[in-house]
Amino acid sequence: MEEVLKTTLSPSEIEGVGGLLEDLKKLRESLIRDTKEHRLKVNAFNPAYELSAENLLYYMSLRRHDIRPIQQRLAALGLSSLGRSESCVLSTLDAVIRTLAALLGQSLPESEPGTGSTIDIQEGPRVLTRHTDQLLGPAANERSVRIMVTMPTEAAHDGSIIHNLLAKGMNCMRVNCAHDSPEIWRAMIRNLRQAEQTLGADCRVFMDLGGPKIRTGEIKPEPAVVHVRPKRNAYGITVTPARIWLTPNELPSCAPDDCEAQFQVPARFLNGLRQCDEIALVDARRKSRQWAVSERTDEGCWLESTKACYVVPGTKLHLQRQTPGMACCDIGEFPLRPGFILLKKEDALIVTAQPVLGHAESRDGLGNVLSPATVSCTMPEVVFQVRPGDSIWFDDGKIGGVIEKVEDGHFSVKITHARPGGTKLRGGKGINLPDSRLNIEAVTQEDINNLAFIAEHADAVEMSFANSAQDVLMLETSLETINVNKPAIVLKIETQKGFENLPSMLLAAMRWPNCGVMIARGDLAVECGYERLAEVQEEILSVCEAAHVPVIWATQVLENLAQKGLPSRAEISDVVMAHRAECVMLNKGPHILEAVEALDNILKRMQNHQRKKRAMLRELKLAHMKP
Repeated sequence: MEEVLKTTLSPSEIEGVGGLLEDLKKLRESLIRDTKEHRLKVNAFNPAYELSAENLLYYMSLRRHDIRPIQQRLAALGLSSLGRSESCVLSTLDAVIRTLAALLGQSLPESEPGTGSTIDIQEGPRVLTRHTDQLLGPAANERSVRIMVTMPTEAAHDGSIIHNLLAKGMNCMRVNCAHDSPEIWRAMIRNLRQAEQTLGADCRVFMDLGGPKIRTGEIKPEPAVVHVRPKRNAYGITVTPARIWLTPNELPSCAPDDCEAQFQVPARFLNGLRQCDEIALVDARRKSRQWAVSERTDEGCWLESTKACYVVPGTKLHLQRQTPGMACCDIGEFPLRPGFILLKKEDALIVTAQPVLGHAESRDGLGNVLSPATVSCTMPEVVFQVRPGDSIWFDDGKIGGVIEKVEDGHFSVKITHARPGGTKLRGGKGINLPDSRLNIEAVTQEDINNLAFIAEHADAVEMSFANSAQDVLMLETSLETINVNKPAIVLKIETQKGFENLPSMLLAAMRWPNCGVMIARGDLAVECGYERLAEVQEEILSVCEAAHVPVIWATQVLENLAQKGLPSRAEISDVVMAHRAECVMLNKGPHILEAVEALDNILKRMQNHQRKKRAMLRELKLAHMKP
């Protein structure tokens, strides 16, 4: 070996390799020492996660060092640079140390690499696969990455929705407990079980706790008025009349998808209408208008309007015919329009703990502010926990501001981020306070009320706004009081604090038989900053791989395709990145079937090119240069 070495390495190269070997040995000693210290501080793990927890501790110790110089030196020798060591940290480090020692003709003492019960290089990926199958179900359809879909309310009433999603490749069904009711959830699950039986498929049920989501309170509604507008071309000429749907007052209203507006009238008036009848009215602006009856059905009547009009409850409709006789009626009541506050940069907004209706600012004739724009908060306690200078974001980051003054029961915000013409803030929109130290319960009373149903019917419970190991233990304690099979726990990472505490939360979750992580990128982007999102989701993927915990990639995946039927190029690139997770979640939308089909196609293609961080070099199907 020494003779071979003399002919392959120069004295300076031998010295360099020797220095590199010593640096790696010191790094290994640091990992062993750190892991022993932390191992004594954590709770007992579930047997399935003991070695995974140890590997996570090794990884976190490794990442406390800047090993980029070591990586460059290893790469120069054509060796592993430890850049893909997440699933088997110590074994990868040991393999590199053994190779360097062999290159120098050295034998390692027994206390050196190769001792202990750490996960080896081949076993690391297999452990992650085993945990993934346990959480998400076995892989199917020639695709290793699973597809999760959030259920719309309609899935409880129309079994074909779930049946078609399952047929297209859905592997996991997500039910959001922030919406609907146990009766609706039960109907969704019943429809899923029927579809599974029909198709011979298997699908896991994930139920999402609402959690301590901070939202804006109700805002004073707009007047009850409907603007009926035909479509016009660039010259203002009507090209498509507005379609209006009339139904009887006596029956529940159900508007077709393609109507511009829907109104209810007495059945006696509706029954007297005939095709081509003309109906006259005077709208809210005192403009005379005419609508033409285009079609009669058993459920209602279609009318068309070639001119715009503003309709309010009580508007009189007059039926006109060439033959003698006339009938009239009043349009029935219809819901008030949801209110909003239009906010621009430099505007002021009061956030109050009082349960008041939010409203826009009011001014006198001279432009002086009589009453500032005000909105309430669904979690009043946070109003008393913020500080001047804290940032605040509304509606997934569409509106941003800085808290300027905190007073008894309210605080004032200066708007710093909004569209040039202003952005509308509506009721029920999320509030993010990334700089504030909030003391709020991670599991709400509503969550506790829902846990019995979830534990009985779901395969996994998703914990919203998980921020600390104590939060995870609180959920586990709540579940332990329910005498049923333990569902898996999925930690939704959607805050800056949750991201920072991810390792300790994973260690707490490893007390449980089965766990996972969801990257909830909507709130997370607002909390961490959009510029950091790519970096943050990369680190979450790495930490979870070190823990052998499967990851669900969520929020706005193929959203344009699901909502509008046409994806953006950025969405396709996002899915390519999402392939590194174990599951990708789609939200509901009119074109959700096309989205599932497209996602299935992309994921199958990408698994030939990449597995986690490792590039898979299959044959390129390009024009090859001839030798």
